[in-house]
Amino acid sequence: MAGITQNISKIPELNRRIIFTFVLLAVFRIGVYIPTPGIDAEALSGFFKAASGTLLDFATMFTGGALERFSVFSLGIMPYISASIILQLLTAVVPQLEKLQKEGESGRNAISQYTRYLTVALSLVQGTMIAIGLESMRGPAGEPIVLFPGWGFRAMTLITLTSGTVFLMWLGEQITERGIGNGISLIIFVGIIARMPAALNNTIQLVRAGEMNFLVVVFMLALMVVVVGCIVFMEMGQRKIPIQYPKRVVGRKVMAGGTQHLPLKVNSAGVIPPIFASSIIVFPATVANFINVPFMKSIAQSLNPGGVLYNLLYVGLIIFFTYFYTAIQFDPKDVAENLKKNGGFVPGIRPGANTADYIDTVLTRLTLWGALYLAIVSVLPSLLITQFHAPFYFGGTALLIVVGVAMDTAQQIESHMLARSYDGLFKKRKTKGRGL
Repeated sequence: MAGITQNISKIPELNRRIIFTFVLLAVFRIGVYIPTPGIDAEALSGFFKAASGTLLDFATMFTGGALERFSVFSLGIMPYISASIILQLLTAVVPQLEKLQKEGESGRNAISQYTRYLTVALSLVQGTMIAIGLESMRGPAGEPIVLFPGWGFRAMTLITLTSGTVFLMWLGEQITERGIGNGISLIIFVGIIARMPAALNNTIQLVRAGEMNFLVVVFMLALMVVVVGCIVFMEMGQRKIPIQYPKRVVGRKVMAGGTQHLPLKVNSAGVIPPIFASSIIVFPATVANFINVPFMKSIAQSLNPGGVLYNLLYVGLIIFFTYFYTAIQFDPKDVAENLKKNGGFVPGIRPGANTADYIDTVLTRLTLWGALYLAIVSVLPSLLITQFHAPFYFGGTALLIVVGVAMDTAQQIESHMLARSYDGLFKKRKTKGRGL
């Protein structure tokens, strides 16, 4: 580790990127503690303590604790993720969007712009519903949470929450472009990590009060270690399809053929499916908790973590998004066409359509195992938490996101170091030009 840190310090550009990332993430954490005007903080804190163990805990985890403080970042980055889901779904259905996506950089920029507009629209809708719902809510002693209800409070809350989400979206894009790692994923990552000390302190207090057995805590920690090991193993797992290249004649030379491999990851979608599935479940359930309507309240209660409906819906969404996102990222027809153009083929499989079908079959089977792995890791810990009454913060989704984002960021740092090593190697070589 010391050697890696020393190598990083020798690369000025990588240093600047890492420092830039840390500074913007620090700005995010500062914003979590800036409250929205017009709220009784003590009454709101009491409300969230009374709602402990519900899906509000899940929503609070993804906002890094901003929701329970009702800060300027209360909506978090979830509206942006929801907008991305909607645009990606529409891209597979609407021909105009599909054409835009295939236009290269300009098309992707246009879709990104549509995603930003949709993020603002979703933030306005969600912010309005939460503002109206807060006016009818009371603290543990019956005190109102909103100090001065009315259209003034609603307008102020709407503008504040929407501006906070737009600012977070901008932070994430800046980190992705000028920092290190995926900015949106890192914001969620930091929000989860920031709540871990509080979760640990809560667990210690439960053990001291006798409400939780010490052996249960040891079992939960051992489970987390096992789950982390399984996540690392599955994220690195891949199926290598052999690709054979024949001998080629170039001028008077005969280029030797060879065998290469086409690597197909078990989990090509990464942490995207659990994040997408969580955002879809959290969005309506969070709104339902802030609206005093019996029908909406029943929906929120049925979607509590550990419930049958919650688990079934969660597993179904994870499997769907795993297949969906894999299909977007990897097209077997394009791969087969490129192999055919370059003279490559899979041994025993005819080039062209047969190769595309073979790759698609292998990828479909791999994706099934990847989807089941994501579903088990995300749901199994929540079931055990429900049975042993452990803190909800040890959920599998949080652990999956933390480990996955950490691995992706480490790979990007390693890629930067490797690229700079090659640059340094070429600079050290002194090539003398021939004299005239």
